[in-house]
Amino acid sequence: MGLNIQQRMAGPSRAIIFISALFLMLAPSAPSLFAQDKGAAFDPYPLRPADTSSPRDTLHSFNTNINEAVQSWRAGASREVITRAGERAHEAFDFSQLPGRGRFAREVETMLFLKEILDRIELPPDSEIPGDAEVADKENALTRWTIPNTRITIAQIEEGPRDGEFLFTAETVDRLQEFYDQAKDLPYKPGATIGVYEDFAHSPGPIVPSSWALALPDWSQTVVLGEALWQWLCFAIVAVTAVLFVRWLLRWGHRWDERHWHARAFTRFGLLLSVLASIGIVLACWFVLLEVVRLVSDLWIPLSIVIWTLIFIGLGWLIVLIGARVADVINDARQVKEGSIDGQLVRTILRLASLFFLVLLAIYGADFFGIPLTPVLAGLGVGGLAIALAVRPTLENVIGGLTLFADKPVRIGDFCRFGDEYGTVEEIGLRSTRLRKLDDTLVSLPNADFSQRELTNYARRRRWLYRTTLGLRYETSPEQLRYVMVKLREMLLGHPKASPDWLHVRFDGFGAYSLDISVFAYIRTRDWLNYRAVREDINLRVMDIVKEAGTGFAFPSQTAYLGRDAGLDAGRGQEAETRVQEWRSKGQLPFPDFEESVRGEKEDILDYPPQGSPGYEPRTGAPKPPAEPKLKRNPGDDC
Repeated sequence: MGLNIQQRMAGPSRAIIFISALFLMLAPSAPSLFAQDKGAAFDPYPLRPADTSSPRDTLHSFNTNINEAVQSWRAGASREVITRAGERAHEAFDFSQLPGRGRFAREVETMLFLKEILDRIELPPDSEIPGDAEVADKENALTRWTIPNTRITIAQIEEGPRDGEFLFTAETVDRLQEFYDQAKDLPYKPGATIGVYEDFAHSPGPIVPSSWALALPDWSQTVVLGEALWQWLCFAIVAVTAVLFVRWLLRWGHRWDERHWHARAFTRFGLLLSVLASIGIVLACWFVLLEVVRLVSDLWIPLSIVIWTLIFIGLGWLIVLIGARVADVINDARQVKEGSIDGQLVRTILRLASLFFLVLLAIYGADFFGIPLTPVLAGLGVGGLAIALAVRPTLENVIGGLTLFADKPVRIGDFCRFGDEYGTVEEIGLRSTRLRKLDDTLVSLPNADFSQRELTNYARRRRWLYRTTLGLRYETSPEQLRYVMVKLREMLLGHPKASPDWLHVRFDGFGAYSLDISVFAYIRTRDWLNYRAVREDINLRVMDIVKEAGTGFAFPSQTAYLGRDAGLDAGRGQEAETRVQEWRSKGQLPFPDFEESVRGEKEDILDYPPQGSPGYEPRTGAPKPPAEPKLKRNPGDDC
């Protein structure tokens, strides 16, 4: 613990403490702090530590070093000489129980309180103060000593890097202000420095000229709640100014980002800069209140905690803003569509990175405020299982979201089937996925559930499959059947939306009540509604072909018809059979398939949309099929 104190006080921080503590503690006419040495004694051992081997040595070491620091300052010694003596005086205390924030001012106060007390009370002769001989006596085992007629105790440290040293105890440090309040009315002993703490507590900091303090009116020096009125006034001015300025900065940042919302992402830096500037303003307030106004009473510790809490909150906000802006810049540079899964992946990764840095900031903040992390980490081992069970669903959803981001089975805007339901993906978050169902309702599914469902992504299909089975009546002759299949193939080859690849029309077999023709083709579209329109058009053309062949569709029925059956169209059937005989006699029978030359002539020759439909345009430049004799129409066809 002693090493922790030494580390906290190392370097410039200690110089600031002791310069602030000793500057202006005497008359304003004293020499400048920055003056060169004027007869100061040369110290051949500047690195020697304070002697804390016994209660007598600790008490003498503190008195000697704190008085040396004051006398050196009065003599106009250099900053190094003053700081060196102040550091050795500081080493006589156990400051391990002080809170992390505001402890510097508290440490200065503690040393000044003790000096004020020792300058007033009577100390016992050196012979009555335990020294090295009493400490070395193992039979008596001296570990602590209290100044007679006081509660100021010096005790031996039993563990840590300062094990075996005698220091003013943490309990004494905690109550020194109380002891000072009880002893401050006692007269000073001869040769003591008068009013050290009062001059320190109610004088401005070292960066303010002493003449300014002398120019203040007498009423401003009135002490209220431990601070002078002029200090309270300065505190109010600094606080109000900071609040107004921070509020204006945040408003400016919001307005800037709103004006540049549709511009490039790197131009939306208003809020980020305003938060950064606000942190600087809060830090400036801390410096002004400590080094200019010099608030060192009981007010300073809670005020310092509030100031540094605001700083850490600002730093956390800054981390979140930086992560969001970096995600915007990356998506903007890659020209990623807003709301796409790639953009969501970038944002999720940066949110996790921001969360990682926030955890690090929280750990550092806990250490900064002196909160012990060891019990917290030990408690995590005991409560880790309970926490893991509590957050298990959340972790499952996060992992499911990362799986969706990595595998990308669906993207924002994709129409898909998830399980037995259909919908369009609107957002993929870190915890859940939102989909717009066919009935226009919005459903939110946890990622753990959504990622484990069977997902069919219709938006990823390159084309739609048209597949059906036509059942023709058993009265259909083989030639009529061939005619129907040929015309179906011609129609599909000629349709601009039907792909010639993998296209086939085959006599599939004999059904229970029909001759089955299997039709298989791919429709060149990705849009589901467009596919439905093309399918409708093909179905209507199929009906025309079946009717043109003089046959009909078979269907199972239990209905008893009392009328006379008109039977099949004998004339049309005869013409279809005659046409097939002509193909056979000329060697043009297209079975099992069309010749390559004929196939090329018949591809993409039909009009789509058909004539008379919106968007119809006559086809130009398309090869025209050879003229074929039209089948004879019967008088009753139009009835």
